[in-house]
Amino acid sequence: MNNIHLTHIPVLKEEAITSLNIKQNGIYIDCTFGCGGHSKEILKNLNQNGKLYAIDKDPFSINIASKIQDHRFYFISDNFSNALQYFQKTNITKKVDGILLDLGVSSIQISNSNRGFSFLLNGPLDMRMNPKIGITASQWLMRANIKSITNVLYEFGEERFAKRIANQIVRQRKIKPIAKTLELADLIKNIVPRRNKHPATRTFQAIRIHINQELIELKKVLKYALTLLNSGGRLVIISFHSLEDRIVKKFFIKNSNTPLIPMGIAINEIQLKNLKKTKLKIINKIIPTKNEIKKNLKSRSAILRTSEKT
Repeated sequence: MNNIHLTHIPVLKEEAITSLNIKQNGIYIDCTFGCGGHSKEILKNLNQNGKLYAIDKDPFSINIASKIQDHRFYFISDNFSNALQYFQKTNITKKVDGILLDLGVSSIQISNSNRGFSFLLNGPLDMRMNPKIGITASQWLMRANIKSITNVLYEFGEERFAKRIANQIVRQRKIKPIAKTLELADLIKNIVPRRNKHPATRTFQAIRIHINQELIELKKVLKYALTLLNSGGRLVIISFHSLEDRIVKKFFIKNSNTPLIPMGIAINEIQLKNLKKTKLKIINKIIPTKNEIKKNLKSRSAILRTSEKT
């Protein structure tokens, strides 16, 4: 049964909008449109001359975006890393006043059993953000060797039982393909002890990240953000697990620190001045309040980080 709950509460919505420091006539990019909660809030803060570009590849998001009739709103149905080509054509390089990324999977995606993101709902083991592109999680589990599966579960899920799960997946697929979400979840439950999280949490996260190349996409958009942002433009990112947050944090720190110059290196004043220029200024780090976590349990692991292009 395809059970879709149409209620989605954007995490740290007010904090994200405040962190963007929106100019009424500015140009903004919502790299992860999702259900449109953040985009709609950005539009409320723009005047008639402002512009908002939103990006998403999920069919449900594309459908929601198609219903927004607003001359200030432009939607791109693609990966956010591919959108740079579009922005170069529209001549907004170094003119963007704010970029927002909400890296979470929406409750609508999770509650649709046909998408395969949930280990609580039975459905096809798909996990693709764009169901028209790439292979499904089930197909990947049928093709990948033990080493590849182990590496994905350990690196992207930080799963301590990665090798045992990988071994059992390979044993199971010789008997019958793992085609359903609950088939995989049940397999994991027999291996991973239940503590404060569902035993399948880390494995499902890891496979989803791998299937959609999420961390590669994130690194690309961080790199592109510097070419798009105007001086004073804000980069606001909401992450939901340590792998994403680590990438964002390292990127912010790397581009906000001045490089160390080794002793004895001959350098003139102009070169020294250019070397000491930083690309970003770190603005804030925000975590949800107890009240928000109570209202929206999904927010409990969220971290919002903001930096400003210098």
